Amino acid sequence: MSAIRPLRVLHLGFEDPLMPGSGGGSVRTREIDRRLVADGMAVTVLTTRYPGCVDGEYEGVRYEHVGIGGGRNRLTRLLGYVAVLPFVVRRHREADLVVEDFLPPFSSMAAPLWTRRPVVGMVQWLHAREKARQYKLPFHLVERVTVRTHRRLVAVSEGTADRLAAMNPHAMVDVIGNGVDRSLFDEPAQPGRDVLCLGRLELGGKGLDLLLQAWARVHEQVDGDLVIAGGGPDEVRVRALADRLGVGARVRFAGWVGGAEKARLLAASRVVVVPSRAETFGIVAVEALAAATPVVAFDIPCLREVVPPSCGRLVPAFDVAALGTQLADLSRDVDRVRAMGAAGRVFARGYDWDHLARRQAAVYRSVVPRPRTGSPEASA
Repeated sequence: MSAIRPLRVLHLGFEDPLMPGSGGGSVRTREIDRRLVADGMAVTVLTTRYPGCVDGEYEGVRYEHVGIGGGRNRLTRLLGYVAVLPFVVRRHREADLVVEDFLPPFSSMAAPLWTRRPVVGMVQWLHAREKARQYKLPFHLVERVTVRTHRRLVAVSEGTADRLAAMNPHAMVDVIGNGVDRSLFDEPAQPGRDVLCLGRLELGGKGLDLLLQAWARVHEQVDGDLVIAGGGPDEVRVRALADRLGVGARVRFAGWVGGAEKARLLAASRVVVVPSRAETFGIVAVEALAAATPVVAFDIPCLREVVPPSCGRLVPAFDVAALGTQLADLSRDVDRVRAMGAAGRVFARGYDWDHLARRQAAVYRSVVPRPRTGSPEASA
């Protein structure tokens, strides 16, 4: 009599959740994978190297760092990872399923072409066209080709799913969003004073140039400061632009924050601003709402899904004047801030990691037949 053994998942997740400065993609890796292990799966994550990284098990998930060299900067981490990943995957013959996280700057590495195992593409990143404009390289053409190699995809938003369907109409796409840390709901609701922008410091993609221009227009109408929290490749340029616009004294850089510090910062702000030019989900917006802080963002796909009118304000895409006006108006209206914060908490409760992990597990099990061992004794 055969016995069912755990489904063995090999997750190609390019950012280690334990790496300082890791982004939203690594949060999903950690939160989903540890719940899959609790649900009876065996999960190994192949992730990039960085100084101080150590292979091992964390919250039941096995993390292996692959690449060339020590991964001392973002470029060498990525290049080393891409160069050796297909060979490392072939060594993991025990895997029943490969999950490929899409990654910058070209999205997919076309994993279905170099592994015989079933593959699920996990799409939290789909901005190759923006990177192509930034670096003057045809990343969007690579994305267009590699997305078509997939037959099963998970997107974190309806907007992302629509883009995937346009590029690859033959793929089945499930929409499973991101969740928020439950501790955010425990933070006391408060109006705060400052305007907070939290995320990777990228001047173009994250729209920090647009935010600073808007802030230069209205900073004298706001009691608090603009707080920019996060780390990233453009910090020097962001600081220089703030000084050049004459608002350096009204901008505070908080550095990378996480855990309880991040929760307190979100809750203690009057408004959270998300000035991105493109998003695949908008996790910072949902986290802000969970902390009872309203959000101001550009009216772009994906952010539309997570900033309802009762919880914040969407302004015409990339309209600097409108962005500044909404920041100033909300900052002056404490009663409206409190009402939006209360509505935001109700809305954000729909983004529960336990529920989302169960849906992700169902996708994995639908792709892979139930794995079996030869006998109960063999599996013991």
